[in-house]
Amino acid sequence: VVPLLNEQDSLKELVQRIQQAVATDNLGDYEILLIDDGSNDNSWSTIEVLSQEHAMVHGIRFRRNFGKAAALAAGFSIAKGESIVTMDADLQDDPNELVRLIEKLNAGFDVVSGWKQTRYDPWHKRWPSLVFNGILRRFSGLKLHDFNCGLKAYRREVLNEVSLYGEMHRFIPVYAYWNGARIAEVPVTHHARIH
Repeated sequence: VVPLLNEQDSLKELVQRIQQAVATDNLGDYEILLIDDGSNDNSWSTIEVLSQEHAMVHGIRFRRNFGKAAALAAGFSIAKGESIVTMDADLQDDPNELVRLIEKLNAGFDVVSGWKQTRYDPWHKRWPSLVFNGILRRFSGLKLHDFNCGLKAYRREVLNEVSLYGEMHRFIPVYAYWNGARIAEVPVTHHARIH
């Protein structure tokens, strides 16, 4: 499930890289759900072309920007799989990490959260994230390093217990943890934004 806003330049490469990662490690059947959260570039027309070229690519289009939580909720509602991976569309998340996230789920965990140990975001994004992560760790009891990482894997039943709105997507691991889910964290590769 890939929420996006104005990512026309990265979508084709993203789909190719996901396909390569899945094919290389033979993960079986999969789908790529691209959720256009009110883009005003050519993201939607790019999604339409990609869905015509690749049977596993599907899109949802919002008329305006409703935010990442709404986009994720829409994707979760139509996803067919028992394991669901989320990632950002900007190519900063590495599709090659999908395999490690799924392997960790298959090892008995319910939520696997990515941890961008080395981040390529500007300082004005890194510092607030560090503060947020520290506060959430302290008050939730869940010892994740990176609650903000968009690269996560979930068992479907965990997502069925969560209602998303506003910025609540950041708290899915916390809700799952409070409901008894087994949570893991995996260091993931993070890339600098290209487009």
